[in-house]
Amino acid sequence: MTDTPKEEQTTVEQFEPEATAVEEPTAESSTADEPAAAPAVATRRSIPWERVFAYGVVPALALVLAVAGGYLFWRNYTADAAEQAREDSVAAARSIAISMLTYEPQSVEQQLGAAKEQLTGTFRDTYSSLIDTVVVPGAKERQISAVTDVPAAASVSAEPDHAVVLLFVNQTVTVGSEPPTNTASSVRVTLDKVGDQWRVSEFQPI
Repeated sequence: MTDTPKEEQTTVEQFEPEATAVEEPTAESSTADEPAAAPAVATRRSIPWERVFAYGVVPALALVLAVAGGYLFWRNYTADAAEQAREDSVAAARSIAISMLTYEPQSVEQQLGAAKEQLTGTFRDTYSSLIDTVVVPGAKERQISAVTDVPAAASVSAEPDHAVVLLFVNQTVTVGSEPPTNTASSVRVTLDKVGDQWRVSEFQPI
């Protein structure tokens, strides 16, 4: 009879661990598990592409197009200005050279005086001294006349206010009753813009 209580006590002790194994999760343990899911939700935010495109890409593209358009306009304007300078400087060099080298004995002062007004710089002074001391007196004394033609001209370089032109010059000189003499030469003419007019600043035979 004394062995029976010991067996019942042992049986109770064996079932106690099973009762603890099926315990329901407490509120404290479930709350501790919830924050683990939060980072996954944060990484799934969508990027507002419409706003990025509207406030970032479009203004940048507009700026690029504006800069490109300005550059093209400047390049075209520069090319047009250079072409206009070439045309105008060649025409001016041709016209001024003819004026400088063409005269009649009875009107030499007026003709070459008008030509002098189309020159500039130190060359104007040199030309003025030459016609006053040599050409005008000689033309009147010996009845010298000169007719000049420029059959060909080419632009060497041209900028809006400076240009160099190559001229091929034919001059026919008559002294008194003697037969006329023809002379052909090449001249390098430098021109500078004075105001809105081209003026010859150098006249160099080559």
